[in-house]
Amino acid sequence: MTPSQPASQPHAGFIGLGAMGSGMASSLLRAGIAVRGYDVNPLAIQRLLDMGGAAASSPAGAADGADTLLLMVLNGEQADESLFGENGAVAALAPGALVILCSTVAPSYVRTLAQRLAAHTILFVDAPVSGGTARAAEGKLSIMASGSPAAFARATPYLAAMAENLYPMGDEPGQGSTMKLVNQVLAGIQIAAAAEAIAFGSKAGIDPNRIFEVISNSAGASWVFQNRVPHILADDFTPHSAIDIWLKDLDLVLDTGKEMRLPTPLAAVAHQLYVMAAASGYGRLDDSAVIKVFEKLAGFRVLDAVAPEQATSSADNSSQ
Repeated sequence: MTPSQPASQPHAGFIGLGAMGSGMASSLLRAGIAVRGYDVNPLAIQRLLDMGGAAASSPAGAADGADTLLLMVLNGEQADESLFGENGAVAALAPGALVILCSTVAPSYVRTLAQRLAAHTILFVDAPVSGGTARAAEGKLSIMASGSPAAFARATPYLAAMAENLYPMGDEPGQGSTMKLVNQVLAGIQIAAAAEAIAFGSKAGIDPNRIFEVISNSAGASWVFQNRVPHILADDFTPHSAIDIWLKDLDLVLDTGKEMRLPTPLAAVAHQLYVMAAASGYGRLDDSAVIKVFEKLAGFRVLDAVAPEQATSSADNSSQ
């Protein structure tokens, strides 16, 4: 805590300051919560400093003196390393501290993690998020959270600072992560379906801008369609949510389905499209780049179907 910060100011540690985590940390700072953050990327640390946060040189450093620690790392392996690895955060947290995990991970991992933290007398809330980088920066995420009543009450001011919609999912850790996977089933399939639809119409010679306009006002519309197709029309695959993320998230869906003995055939097909995109070298591009799989297989480009009078206006759609 810096000398200019009053002693009563809430102080959170934050591990994982990537595109999503950086926006979430900025929302906490705007809410008057002091943030000391750690990330393996020095540029991410610098962004936090520029926003008015403090830097840590290790996960333990981020947790030192914090009564609440938030994690927005890639997966369960990174969460484990951050908490229990060399210079891990758990060793620096006092008994009674709170850990909030916002990453998308397996519900089974979350349940085990909650038990491990309880052995250290540390409270835990399972709080995965949805909404993308822009909404993270605006403090307008949807957060589906589960944990004991005591843990949830402690976590609420932090979650509310980052969320437009905060959904309590019950007392048991793992219920929040299960709800996030429900969202990922739909979103992962819909991104792939939107790409297939645009490829289908464009290959048939319809201007993709016209497809976007018509479908946006028809029964086939979805939030995902209206959010991702403009990236395709603008030929801009700057990663807001990368192809590689869907390899991980749909892996979690498929594995959790197997645990429940529940078939997930549509998620499996979508997963294979993302595998094909990653295998083609597109893994670090925006997830809308799954369109490139269809283009590669069919030997065409969607934007070749753009009418001349529409070519200059495609970029305008990217802000929708």
